[in-house]
Amino acid sequence: MSAPCEPRATAPASAPPPPVPPVPPVPPVATASAPAARRPALDWRIRFAGLSLIWGFSFLLIKVGTEGYAPFQVTFGRLLAGTAVLVAAMVMRRERLPRSARTWGHLTVAALLLNALPFSLFSYAELTIPSTLAGICNATSPLWGMVLSVVALSEDRPTRRRVAGLGVGFLGVLTVLGAWQGFSGLDLPGTGMALLASFCYPVGWIYVRRTLAGTGSSTLALTGSQLCLATVQLAVVTPLFTSAPTSFPLLPTLSVLALGALGTGLAVLLQYGLVQEVGPTTAQMVTYFIPVIATAAGVALLGEQLSWNTPVGALVVLVGAALTQSRPRRSAAATQAPPPAPGSPSIEPAGRAPRLPQP
Repeated sequence: MSAPCEPRATAPASAPPPPVPPVPPVPPVATASAPAARRPALDWRIRFAGLSLIWGFSFLLIKVGTEGYAPFQVTFGRLLAGTAVLVAAMVMRRERLPRSARTWGHLTVAALLLNALPFSLFSYAELTIPSTLAGICNATSPLWGMVLSVVALSEDRPTRRRVAGLGVGFLGVLTVLGAWQGFSGLDLPGTGMALLASFCYPVGWIYVRRTLAGTGSSTLALTGSQLCLATVQLAVVTPLFTSAPTSFPLLPTLSVLALGALGTGLAVLLQYGLVQEVGPTTAQMVTYFIPVIATAAGVALLGEQLSWNTPVGALVVLVGAALTQSRPRRSAAATQAPPPAPGSPSIEPAGRAPRLPQP
């Protein structure tokens, strides 16, 4: 999606991250016949802080949820609650569902890559690893994104700074994992699932960029449809691997509902509004607060142990991720290029790494 002053169309955000689906072109400025859009009641900084807290606490909520439910059940409940929030928003705004069967087919794949699979992997990972480590693993998505964009997007050319950021970021990962100790005390399967979950996001983003740009549907319609499809996927898978719960413990149940309604539903609406109001560059900064909040929440509320290499490595990961997001300055000719003609919205440069991975 684009800032209000320059109509653009990008791939959908499911998540943290990241590009959102194309939307119909909008007027760049308000005119006498087209009144200016109503300003949100809350300042964007407050909504930015709220989004950071919601996504930062998601890993704690996953951890608490898995204390009462199987991982697939946590993911299913999360998706069901999140879908309910987005469906309600779609009804209020009278959004139309995509009509093309091809679009629904691509959304089914996107739902698997951006929702059903990574959400399930994080739930299984947190059976054996701390929520703090899961939050830090989530921050590696921009690193995987840069690697994949170079391979899959031919127009992307890595700069020295971005390559350096990739090296710094993975050095931070090794620091978090305690590589010099031979990964002693580390649960490798759990950590591997968390890293695989973070890897799913850029794979899904690249797929979305290639298949869902220019569908004519709004961001909200595509995202809501995607979450609905992910919910259906979990509704099919969950009974095959789990038995129906015999009880509904209060705290895990509330955690799953909050994880879905807030972390998967409301957070998407907040992200949508932030990208509209302040643009994707500012909105993507929430990514760097998520592991900090996740670590603080895990230590303060769950009593998780924290060794020196975890925060140090996390800081190095974030520095590397920030470097991989850096872009060369546009030339004067590029900045003076005329805007795209109405009815043919442009797509954000394909080489840009995806933003805002939803934890």
